[in-house]
Amino acid sequence: MDKNSTVGYGKILSLFDAGTFVEIGAYVARSDADMENYDGVICGYGSVDGKLTYAFAQDMDRMKGAFGAAGAKKIGMLYRMAIRNGAPVIGIFESAGTVIYDGSAALAAYGAWLKCVSDASGVIPQIALVSGACGGTAAVVASMFDFIIAVQDQAQLYVTTPFVLGKESATAETAASDGLAAIVCDSEAAALAKARELAAALPQNNCDHADAPIDDVTRRLTDGVVSSTAIADFGKTIPLYTAYGEEAACALGYLGGDLVAFVSVTGLLSVNGARKIAKTVNFCDSFNIPVITLVDSEGITATAEEEHAPAAAAFARLASAYATAATPRVTVITGKAYGAAFTLLGSRSLGADLVLALPGTTVSALAPDKAVAFVWNDKITNEKSREEVEAEWIEQYAAIEKAAANGDIDDVIPADELRMRLCSAIYMLANSAEGKPARRHPVMPL
Repeated sequence: MDKNSTVGYGKILSLFDAGTFVEIGAYVARSDADMENYDGVICGYGSVDGKLTYAFAQDMDRMKGAFGAAGAKKIGMLYRMAIRNGAPVIGIFESAGTVIYDGSAALAAYGAWLKCVSDASGVIPQIALVSGACGGTAAVVASMFDFIIAVQDQAQLYVTTPFVLGKESATAETAASDGLAAIVCDSEAAALAKARELAAALPQNNCDHADAPIDDVTRRLTDGVVSSTAIADFGKTIPLYTAYGEEAACALGYLGGDLVAFVSVTGLLSVNGARKIAKTVNFCDSFNIPVITLVDSEGITATAEEEHAPAAAAFARLASAYATAATPRVTVITGKAYGAAFTLLGSRSLGADLVLALPGTTVSALAPDKAVAFVWNDKITNEKSREEVEAEWIEQYAAIEKAAANGDIDDVIPADELRMRLCSAIYMLANSAEGKPARRHPVMPL
């Protein structure tokens, strides 16, 4: 069989711009195999939308994609080149498992693979495309990538084999609902196209700046509708983790030609939503991608099973992600911001560079209905209804102007100006730096 005619070779070719793929380690084979029995991993580099990109693919036509010492050697070579040249890695995962004849060398190979991915984390973007079986340690490797794209009805992600836990535990849908897969595509072709789109959108490395053609900066929001797609250039975003923590929407998109992440929360923020946002903010901070947070939340919540340690840890990770990030952070109150939701979702006190709000929005330590029930119940009479008392509470203690007067909100602006103000904010914060700027000495007066 021609090594260039396999299914895996066709997949890796489709990732790159036509005619740009160059294979590396093409003749690497297992030490006990003849030269026609090529290793089960294809590695190489090329151009994706004009950007240098590296990729590997486990090939079911080559030893059923089995991974061992030879594959680790090729992937190690690929990663050294990718890190040295500051370019992303796309990995296509589909394998029957391990080259068991390699013995301890096969186990060491997985260790070397894990080390490669760990060394590259936060330095270059890593995108995993799971198009078939991805089990055991390979699933751990894929989970260390920045994003997993899974193919519906084909991807199988598992640590323990499905026949032990049930087939439904290893599907693409399960991976998405558990927050493992960032994107699920209905076909392999769609997944490959999405991997190209994501690689083209992201910066090349943690020192690069991703930009794109600029939409009209002065364009106003249609009908005052506030959403990530309404704000983003050309109304286009790449949604992430849509089946996990669904009240929290995370997406990548461009704003004024600059790549940004949009985080939108509607309703009560769950533990899964907190984890999802924390991961997104942490990734963005690694690659200096600004984060725009849209808040319309009545607080935080957790199930009985999540209470105490799991919930506290999840919300702590969220707070830490926002507080430690050095990338530009802009928060917009679009509706309600009650209790811990106001604090945790990119508040000024947590380190946000700019906090804006729309007119008529509310900020309160406790939801107005609960606050009234707690301290103002005696004000409800035959002449004054509960709704009237709650409106009075909002006017006195929860109106957005109160938060602005305290310095927790920088400005209250109409919705149709929001896109322009956000474009301006990202431009202003583009070169912001932590701490005092370095200088040799002050300039003396004449």
